[in-house]
Amino acid sequence: MGRVSSVTDAAAPSFDASQLDLDALNALNQAFEAHGDATRMIRWLVDTIPVDRLIVASAMTSDTVLVDVAAKVAPGIEVLFLDTGYHFGETLETVDAVERKYPIKLVVTPAPPIGDARYETDPDGCCHERKVLPLEQGLAGRLGWISGVRRSDSEVRANTPFVQIDKRGLVKLNPLAAWTDADLATYAAIHEVPLNPLLDQGYPSIGCWPCTRKPSDGEHARAGRWSAHGKTECGLHL
Repeated sequence: MGRVSSVTDAAAPSFDASQLDLDALNALNQAFEAHGDATRMIRWLVDTIPVDRLIVASAMTSDTVLVDVAAKVAPGIEVLFLDTGYHFGETLETVDAVERKYPIKLVVTPAPPIGDARYETDPDGCCHERKVLPLEQGLAGRLGWISGVRRSDSEVRANTPFVQIDKRGLVKLNPLAAWTDADLATYAAIHEVPLNPLLDQGYPSIGCWPCTRKPSDGEHARAGRWSAHGKTECGLHL
């Protein structure tokens, strides 16, 4: 069950990455697993790393819940949105709604020029150009980031830890890792979180419009992503 708690203020000391060795990460993950409180996890991160060296990454789908929690813990925190040039209109409307509602600094990476429908012949290359490289730009100069990855998203993500050191050497926090779809829906309803309208239209997993369809009955939520290519991940969280 996903949990949040009340917010208290604290100043972040200078960050020392050497403190987060394997033993420290294991201890943190055990503690986070025990309480499952997204607020406490984010509070730990902003108490550990200066908030101006952190960023929240949001696809503006159901992970707007993450923005809500983070903005309550750290008003003014930066939120990264990758403009691929191929987003649904509903996704862009959600970006606007989130920016209006929360005390955040929205960072939008510029969309690469629209060209020759690369997504049809080279979806991996398209994702790399429009998602992976912009993420690298958005994370430049950061010491840590917060993602909305959940274990229930896919088999690839089933063992997602709450906190890890990513391939860049950054602290990556996944405070919603254990949350279910029901947890997200309940939290969003209670806290009036703007959600992507496509979620109510049969799209449980939302990406770029050329590579997203509604899953059929009985299919996994991510079956509607890149379904013509046998692909289920864009590469952002690998």
